Parts: sequence; structure tokens; C-alpha cells
Amino acid sequence: MKRSPTYYAVIPASVRYSKLKPNAKLLYGEITALSNKEGYCFATNRYFADLYGVTKNTVSLWVSQLNKLGFVSIELIKKGEQITERRLGIIKNDATPNIINNEHNTIKINTTNNISNRKEKFIQDVLKIETDQNLIKNFISYWSEENKSNTKMRFEIERTWNLKSRLQRWKRSQWQSNYKNTSKLKASMNVYSKAKQMMDKINNR
Repeated sequence: MKRSPTYYAVIPASVRYSKLKPNAKLLYGEITALSNKEGYCFATNRYFADLYGVTKNTVSLWVSQLNKLGFVSIELIKKGEQITERRLGIIKNDATPNIINNEHNTIKINTTNNISNRKEKFIQDVLKIETDQNLIKNFISYWSEENKSNTKMRFEIERTWNLKSRLQRWKRSQWQSNYKNTSKLKASMNVYSKAKQMMDKINNR
């Protein structure tokens, strides 16, 4: 297979900070480079084995790990019962940049889905529903906190997410917290008032 120096390899944070072995991460980068032209990579395990100086079984293990972790897809093209081609594709998520190469060998990264833009959208969505500034500030600060790899916000890690329901729940918890604090303050004032009345009676005897 001819190697082309004009394509860039991209390894996003989700792959870099995963538990994959270093060479498996490099393999992911190579797949991104080889996928630029057709949208998928059809290189064989033999090609990658020669490239990295390892066995085909080792490459097969790396590919399986990348597939299991949801980083690449595997499609087998058959003619009858015979497999004629394997296609490896990049599974895109919100942390995967789109790479565009042109004839000048320059690179353009589509940041439409990067975390900064997603955070801005999250804030705008919250503002459309809620107007209480104090509640909004705390809600956004908590749910937009980024993970260690800076690829996901707290709300994106949740199994289910309904913004309106979460805001209502947050508002109720804030109200309950304020109510408890107010109740404690009233109870303290009542104790103080009773104690003061008793002291006044003693002093007036």
C-alpha cells in the first residue's frame, strides 16, 4: 500500500488519555490519516505490522481494542463467502475534530462540536428556560464542569438528561435548602427570645 505524506494523523484527547497502549494510539492516528481520502481505511493488518515492526496478531489486538472502546468501526466486505476487504472507520463523537486537507497541504479543523462551543450552547439553552440569575450561575457552574481530559462536561456524562427537569429539580433543592436554613434561624430566634423573657422576669423581681 502506498504511503501518502500529505495526510495528517489526528489523535483526540479521548484516545490519548485512554488505557490503550501507546502503539494502539498511534495506530488510531494512522487510521485517521488513511481515512481522509475515502472516509475509511482499508489497510490490512500486514501493512500495519510492517509499519510498526510487530506481528499481525498484535495489530489485530489493537484494532479489536479500538473497536471495543468505540473509537473505530469495522466493516467486512464480502464477495460470496469470501472476505475481500476490511474497512476501518473513525467513530466520531463530540470530542473528535473533523480534518480537512487541501492541495496546499494545510490543515483545517472543524471545531463546531468542540467543548467551548458546546458549553456556550448549554448556557444559551439554560438562559432560554430560567431567568433567576443566582440559580443559573450555580446550575451552570456545576453541570458544565469538565472532566480530567477536558472532553466532556458533567451533564454530558449523565445517562439521561432533560434540561427542564434538571432545572426544576435544582430549583426545588435550592428552595428546600433555603427553607431549612430559615427554619433553623427562626428556631434559634425563638430560643433567644424565650431566654431573654426569662432573664427579664428574673431581673424584674
